[in-house]
Amino acid sequence: MKMCIKSKCNTIFSLALFLFLQIGFSQTVKVFEGQTNEPIPGVTLYNINKTKSVVTDLNGKAKLDGFNDSETIYFQNLLYEKIQLKKSEIAQRNYIIYLRPKVEGLKQVVISASKFEQNKRDVPQTIKSISAKEIALANPQTSADLLENTGNIFVQKSQLGGGSPMIRGFSTNRLLITVDGVRMNNAIFRGGNLQNVISIDPLSIKNTEVTLGAGSVVYGSDAIGGVMSFYTKKPQLSYKDDLYLNGSGLMRYASANQEKTGHFDLNLGYKKWAFLTNISYTDFNDLRMGSYGPDDYLRTAYVVRENGEDLIVANSDDKLQKPTAYSQINLMQKVRYEPSDNLNFDLGLYYTTTSDYPRYDRLLRPQDNMLRSAEWEYGPQKWFMGNFQVTKTSSSSNLYDKIHAAAAFQNFQESRSDRDFQSPLREVRAENVDVISFNLDLEKKLNPKTSIFYGLEYLYNTVGSEGKEENIETNTSIPNVTRYPNGATWQSLAGYASLKYKPNPKFVFQSGLRYNQVIAKADFTENNTFLNLPFNDAEINTGALTGTAGITWSPSDIMQWKLNASTAFRAPNIDDIGKVFDSEPGAVVVPNKDLKAEYAYGGELGLKLNFNDKVIVDMATYYTFLDNALIRRDFELNGETEIIYDGELSTVQAIQNASKAWIYGFEAGVEINFSKKLKLRSQYNIIGGTEDNDGLEVPIRHVAPNFGRTHFIWKNDKLLFDAFLVYNNELSFNQLAPSELSKDYLYAKDENGNPYSPSWHTLNFRTQYNFKNKFTITASLENITDQRYRPYSSGIAAAGRNLILALKYSF
Repeated sequence: MKMCIKSKCNTIFSLALFLFLQIGFSQTVKVFEGQTNEPIPGVTLYNINKTKSVVTDLNGKAKLDGFNDSETIYFQNLLYEKIQLKKSEIAQRNYIIYLRPKVEGLKQVVISASKFEQNKRDVPQTIKSISAKEIALANPQTSADLLENTGNIFVQKSQLGGGSPMIRGFSTNRLLITVDGVRMNNAIFRGGNLQNVISIDPLSIKNTEVTLGAGSVVYGSDAIGGVMSFYTKKPQLSYKDDLYLNGSGLMRYASANQEKTGHFDLNLGYKKWAFLTNISYTDFNDLRMGSYGPDDYLRTAYVVRENGEDLIVANSDDKLQKPTAYSQINLMQKVRYEPSDNLNFDLGLYYTTTSDYPRYDRLLRPQDNMLRSAEWEYGPQKWFMGNFQVTKTSSSSNLYDKIHAAAAFQNFQESRSDRDFQSPLREVRAENVDVISFNLDLEKKLNPKTSIFYGLEYLYNTVGSEGKEENIETNTSIPNVTRYPNGATWQSLAGYASLKYKPNPKFVFQSGLRYNQVIAKADFTENNTFLNLPFNDAEINTGALTGTAGITWSPSDIMQWKLNASTAFRAPNIDDIGKVFDSEPGAVVVPNKDLKAEYAYGGELGLKLNFNDKVIVDMATYYTFLDNALIRRDFELNGETEIIYDGELSTVQAIQNASKAWIYGFEAGVEINFSKKLKLRSQYNIIGGTEDNDGLEVPIRHVAPNFGRTHFIWKNDKLLFDAFLVYNNELSFNQLAPSELSKDYLYAKDENGNPYSPSWHTLNFRTQYNFKNKFTITASLENITDQRYRPYSSGIAAAGRNLILALKYSF
């Protein structure tokens, strides 16, 4: 009898222990990524008052013992959508929670269209998003290379330290760049190829959004062809008293230019404060081109200086492009303070600098069967930005529900030095631009169907410019004409408003207006010592009214139509008004004070077909008319058509409102999901256009050849393979713009000896493996068949066969 009682006691004790263990186990929640089913470390769980909090461990687990059954628990991580559930609801889900990555959501949510989050399906314009995961897989050396991976952007390079994006037939100062919502374009952004985008560290970017087409209503001047919006990583808070520490380190090597990159980032997160530090350093050697292609691109000889004399020497390896090497360092420090759930204060400090880097295309210029230049290089390209932002995401105000204010200071420094072959004289010019900006953006929901977005912007630019002529034999220097009028200013004041009306889930109408007043002033007194201009100063005070209207219509789950019409403008900047430089051998650009804004009028029609997420087809066609186009044309100075500049008789040119342009195109993309693991993704772009040249229609310089790329992607939980083809059509001699024909030394020769841009393609493969959520190994073999090609309008041949290896460690 006692034994039976004892047995029953043991049974009862075992059952109680089992139930206790089960209850204890059930109080541990597991957090997984919805798409990959991988555990997510570093997710903060907290109650509404933030008096209780826990953080998931490396296995995505966290104990809920401290929370009451009736409490609402918030799940938060910067990389994932924030959710909230009662503890009882978590129990009903068997303590297993799935979070949706924001990087996936970025394909559905965009910020750049209105400065506030919107569903991408509601926006009538075409916007391409690039997530952090896509950036990590692509392993771009610069942010210009990052943009090229969208499949919609063509990138021109004059040298290794460069990258000038072309979007829908527009480039340089007709495209706008923003970093964390702050305009990067300044008063000396030029119409020639522009490489400021390389100042943005691709290893600090959280995501990028590229608006294809006009964006002047929200962003003002320059946003004619598109807007490239870069959003850097944000500091992550702990939401509890304990420190939340995470970070990563990366090392990368590329064989084609012997790239050596090191990167480190560290996040310190507290309950209301967070700090993020990013450091990147990259060193590039001379770039090697491919083995199979036009011999016209080979670097057979280059200039060296020995014993005080310039010599042309044979290149022992004519596929090695000498000199192209340079290095770059990028620093970013961010601070975030979040006193409450709906209020954030963010401070960002950004600094980047390059070494001196050769302008390779200028070093190729021939003269009398020799090389024209012994030296031609850019000095360090430096960029600093301090950016302070305040965001309130909910309010009971009658004026706004959300408000965002940003004040920023930027400093840009760049310089140029060149010396002709066997000349002792080196021309040196240096520029310094200070930019102050303020933006105020607001959103108000008038009713469940109608929202308005509105705001103000103020910009003030000050340009400093110096010029001198150095004698390398006597080590003396004398003042020379500066590239820009020293002390010139450019300012802009604008207000905008846009309306979003969504009467039902199938139809959205959006429209907006912006008024911009631009004032530019320049004093040419100093430069008139050298130029003898017929004026001493210039002032431009011009206003611009732009608008947009568009609809998205989804008659079914399969089909969506987008229709958008817009106007855009670019006001003359100091580069247009006051620049003095040698645009090409035997030509010099001089100031012109009689300029006004150029305007673009465009329309876009898009169609998206989604067949149950198995096959997705996305198409768009567009047309843009550019009126009063600011373009370089022959000019007279004091009645003269030629002047002596830097010791050479040169044709006088100036920027003028002297042209019109017509640009059109068609884009098509397709994604086929054969299974959860295997998919095909392809993009192709057809672009055409002409401009008026003294009554004749000629090809436009920045209309790229038709181009595209196709990817086959296989992805398992931790392993990914991507085999892809990149291809470009030919531009024949008759399709080249007149300005390109004058640079025939950059092009291959056709059967008649005329310059042209040949078609090309590359076969590429890359793979990525993630080991225990700590180590990520990425390997790429690009241009497998070692093709020798030079992208259209570029001054440097692209990389030949290129092995890229990257190892990232996260903690």
